[in-house]
Amino acid sequence: MGPRPALPALGKLLRAPALRADADALLFSAKTFAAAILAYYIALRIGLSRPSWAIITAYLVSQTSAGASLSRGVYRLAGTLVGAAATVAIIPTFVGEPIVCSLVLAGWIGFCLFLSLLDRTPRAYAFVLSGYTASLIGFPGVAEPQAIFDTALLRVQEIGLGILCAVLIHRVVMPRPMTGQFVGKVATMLRDARRLAGDALSGASGVRQRADRHRLALDLLALNGLATHLPYDPATAKPRRETLRRLHDRLARLLPLATEIEERLAAMNDPEALSDLLRDIGHWIDAAASPDADATALLLIDRAYRARKAAYVEPGRGGNLPTGNLAGHLAELVGLLHDCDRLGREITSGRAARDRARFGDMAATGYVHHRDPVMAARVAAGAATGILAGCLLWIWSAWADGGLAVSVLGVTCALFGNVDAPAPNVRKYMLGSLYGVVLSLAYSFIILPRVTDFPTLVAVLAPAFLWGGSLQARPATAYMALGITLTIPILSGLGARYAGDFAEALNSSVALFVATGFGAASMSLLQTMPADTAIERLLRLSRRDVARRALGRGPAEAGWTSLMVDRTALILPRLAASKRSRADTLDEMVRQLRTGHAAAGLRRALGAARGAIDDQARQVLGKLAGALATGCDLNAAAAAELDQRIETLTLLAANDPSEGSLRLLDPLLDLRQALASAAASDPERAA
Repeated sequence: MGPRPALPALGKLLRAPALRADADALLFSAKTFAAAILAYYIALRIGLSRPSWAIITAYLVSQTSAGASLSRGVYRLAGTLVGAAATVAIIPTFVGEPIVCSLVLAGWIGFCLFLSLLDRTPRAYAFVLSGYTASLIGFPGVAEPQAIFDTALLRVQEIGLGILCAVLIHRVVMPRPMTGQFVGKVATMLRDARRLAGDALSGASGVRQRADRHRLALDLLALNGLATHLPYDPATAKPRRETLRRLHDRLARLLPLATEIEERLAAMNDPEALSDLLRDIGHWIDAAASPDADATALLLIDRAYRARKAAYVEPGRGGNLPTGNLAGHLAELVGLLHDCDRLGREITSGRAARDRARFGDMAATGYVHHRDPVMAARVAAGAATGILAGCLLWIWSAWADGGLAVSVLGVTCALFGNVDAPAPNVRKYMLGSLYGVVLSLAYSFIILPRVTDFPTLVAVLAPAFLWGGSLQARPATAYMALGITLTIPILSGLGARYAGDFAEALNSSVALFVATGFGAASMSLLQTMPADTAIERLLRLSRRDVARRALGRGPAEAGWTSLMVDRTALILPRLAASKRSRADTLDEMVRQLRTGHAAAGLRRALGAARGAIDDQARQVLGKLAGALATGCDLNAAAAAELDQRIETLTLLAANDPSEGSLRLLDPLLDLRQALASAAASDPERAA
């Protein structure tokens, strides 16, 4: 009887998330170490000159899932081939002009960084590696330009071997497919979507609704990152790309729609008008999603559209306009959630839905990344300038280990240059490098001289590499792990035979720390962007895009929504280092999204109306575009004038019985509400 109460407690302990994370990290570390040792053994057997590069590559390529490891391996191989080819072209051509050669190599690394910043997907790793490889091969190769082709060829062989072993081990030995993790993330997102919709209908606190929106925005970004690796996953049944795009589009549209409904409900002057419909929709949202709920969803959509039509029958009665507008949004809300449920079941089951009628009502766009060529060029130019400055110091000082130092500097700028403030990550890498140097010196001059066979070598290397691999599996310590796993193979001299040289190891260690320290300083001066500056630029670009949409330009509706969701996801982590109000900043992003949506909807409705109504609608859009074209927010006078114009135009359209004029009502009401919410959030403008 005594041990029984302990058994449930033990089972609970074994299922604890922290323990599960530790077990996953240890398993990943063991598999990665096995891949690295396999690559090292093969490199020794076939006589490669620097087998330590095979070890480094195995650690750089290895990811926690089999699909991500394969995709990263493919991108690394592509980047290595391009970088090696560029180095072979650059070094012999400019080796007689060291400053010009340094300028060209620094420019190439900066250009590769520029392309990686524009891509913003896991594929960007290929561009990073193109610059990374040129730095590693090119700068040390200046001393022997005649051997640069052989050096590049050997590096490609060593890196290719490391990639092959890492992919093989992670795909064959207890593989961890990503599809299951992806399906689980989809289920979580669908629950978050229903929570967001339910909170909007129930009038939950503003703090809770903001948290719902922010959670869903980050979910969409995470889902997109996982989806990029799905084609490489070993699972046999994988979600269709079209299905994923449609699901993303509907979830992204839900973010502003929930805010629209929340504000309409708060401003309703006839709370009983849609009370029955609202209650039934709330019950449907709270119920578990199932195929049986599909019929209920279709009935609710039909009821909402009938309520909208009834409210617009005599639109001259002003109280009916908000009711009709809200009813239309409720129909869209139920339709979006209904589609999400069906798409979620399609992803989970791996079978396409038979009835795809509603899926065809919106073009499938998928995730749209914000790309800023100006900022990418600024960061790339800063990296190239820092690398060139390091080269000039090397040339001026004639430092014997300067080639190694500048190559590490180039690697640092390439690997860490894709964030606003890279210095904190570089400091983590330097801390890992410090551990790596200490361990390397211990291995080189205390442990390795006593090793006489390969099994013993594996045994003595295991503790350090297993520790580094377990750190690599945890995001918080991944950069520190990088410093450990990159440093030990190089400084320990893991070659075909032991050749310990204390002076060389010490000089290489000094070069490593000088380069990373110089890189951190140069990136802080030339590449770092303050969080407030980055946020303000994103807001200005969003306002300019609203102006473009008012003029009939810019992306389609789903693309616009996805772009703004991505910008919101970019702002969220920056707010931690910003002085701006988190709530006000994110609310403004949602307002710009809604304003752009309403302006584009009004632009699409033009042509259906005629005469004075059409002319005034065009004037409203022109005024809105003119006010936002510079990227500044609306001032009080412009906002008041627009509000008056929209109110007058809404009454004209409401009293015109033609179908074309009635089509203007929803976008006009949406636009006025979005502008009104902006004024309400700004006390000076509201005054």
